[in-house]
Formats: sequence, structure tokens, C-alpha cells
Amino acid sequence: MNKVDYLRISLIDRCNFRCQYCMPTGTEFDYILKQQLLTDAELLTLIQEVFIPVGFTRFRLTGGEPLLRPHIVDLVEKIAHLPQTEDLGMTTNGFLLAPIAQDLYDAGLKRINISLDSLDPHIFAEITGNYGRGRWQQVWEGIQAAYRVGFNPLKLNVVVIPGVNDHEILDLAALTIDKQWHVRFIEFMPIGNKNLFNDRGWISSADLRQSIYERWGLTKSQVCGNGPADIFQIPGAKGTLGFISQMSECFCDRCNRMRLSADGWLRPCLLNETGQINLKSSLRAGISTTDIQTQVRKILNIKSDINFKQRNSGTLGNYARTMSQIGG
Repeated sequence: MNKVDYLRISLIDRCNFRCQYCMPTGTEFDYILKQQLLTDAELLTLIQEVFIPVGFTRFRLTGGEPLLRPHIVDLVEKIAHLPQTEDLGMTTNGFLLAPIAQDLYDAGLKRINISLDSLDPHIFAEITGNYGRGRWQQVWEGIQAAYRVGFNPLKLNVVVIPGVNDHEILDLAALTIDKQWHVRFIEFMPIGNKNLFNDRGWISSADLRQSIYERWGLTKSQVCGNGPADIFQIPGAKGTLGFISQMSECFCDRCNRMRLSADGWLRPCLLNETGQINLKSSLRAGISTTDIQTQVRKILNIKSDINFKQRNSGTLGNYARTMSQIGG
């Protein structure tokens, strides 16, 4: 069984973008009420007294948009300075990043992933649902600020949607040539917007790699990441290219992560709803953290059987959520 030591923590389900692959257009969301969110104290208790004792040492803060969480810098600092924390990262859309990039870096955030699905402001607006003037530019400034303060290498996440942004693959890949940036191409999944997925389908990582190979050549990189991406490099480039192939090349057998939602549900698999447990309810009911550890260990022991390949045996419909509500 693969070692599971990486926890993705959703801090909030709200987002200031409405990306097509995450929050379908026209859909109304019942956002989690503030009192139903894990408080900072509850989250730190779970990390210190439940997750670290059962073997989790690497954490990633997600959302929704994590930078919408109040007191985010203070929370980052507290998690980063736990002696058992080996790695702390964040995934953000970058819109609010520029003014606090330095503060996050100084607080101990080690790595940052920023969503950048297009280099064209108009296509960016189409994907994100944000048509305000300067939205793309503000995200780009956030990326530049993060790189400038020391987040190096910097990761950029690209969800490839056929007929929307797939024609930009080479331009996005070229960002890795002159800077030590990691551009990661992610196959479009049905979990966030099934209607769009059924209409557009998805493009395999193999096809994306072939397009890049035909332009520049492509070699397997010696860089190894914390996640499921297969890493390649354009010959002579400073950065790398990652391919996350959850649709075409299922990587369940090497999955090393679980997900904690903003309201305290622990989810063993992104695409299978089996085995979820509500840690917030247990904590607020006064159940000891030792007993909650036991609950988590049980899930860890059966995680290998809770995966995308077995999704049809899951509890679909019982706790269905979109990508923004799960935490990605």
C-alpha cells in the first residue's frame, strides 16, 4: 500500500471566480455558513492531534479560493511552524496574491500553485466567468509577485478544455523555457461540470505531450513532485512540464493524499465518495482526538480500495459536491 502522508485542506468553499470546470454557469450554490466552517483552532487541533499522529506531514491549503479566508497569513504561519510540518503549499487563483505574496512567503509557505488556464485575457474571462477589466492582468501580477519574492520553482495549473484553450498548449508550455516555472496540464474531469464535459470531452496527456514534442522535443525530467504529475522537460528549458492524467492514465495505485473539506469532511478520494467521515461533528460532539485518530486510521487502511477505478461502488448522490466544494 502506498504511504499516505499528504493532506489537502480546503479553507473555504467560496471563490471570487466561477471557472467553467469547477462551478457550472447558471448553477446556484449553497455556500457553507461561517459557523459550519472549521475554525482556525479546530483545524489546528485536527492537524496537531489527529493528522500528524497518524502520519501526515505534508499539507496543501486550497478552496474555493484560500486567500478569501480571514487571517490567512496567521494560519499559514501556525501550520508552517509546527515541528512535524515537512511541507506546506497552497493552490490559488492568484487574483488576491500580489499584495500578500511576501507575507505568505515570510510566514513559511514553501510552495504555491496558481491557476492560469489561458494567456489570452478574453479566453481567461470566458473560462473564469470574470469579465471585469484587468482580471487577467491582476492574476499575472500575482504570479510575477510570487516568483519575485522567492516562490521558485513556481507551479502554474492549466485545465485543458477542448475547443476553449487547447490551442494555447504550446504558448503555455513555452513559459517554462526561460524561467524555472512548472506548467502542469490537467485533463478535464467530469466532477465539476458534467454537462460541459459531456459536450467537450477531454484531451489526453499523451496527445498534449506529442504536440509539444513535435515543436521542441521532450524528455523525461529527473524532478519528482509530491503529487501525481508525470514530469517532462523541453530540452534546455529552465522549468518543467507536468501532466496530470487522471482520466487517461489512472494513478490511483500511487495516490498519497486525502482531502479535508472546509466543513470538516475527510474524503479519501476526489472522484469516489465512499468512506467519507465528518471530523468536525466528532470534534464538536466532544469525541476525543484519540478516538478521531482511530476513525482516520480505519480510512487509511481501506483507502487502496476507495479510488476512481471503484467509483461506481461509491455512495454517489449521498454527498455529491462540485470541485470547489471538495477542495480540488
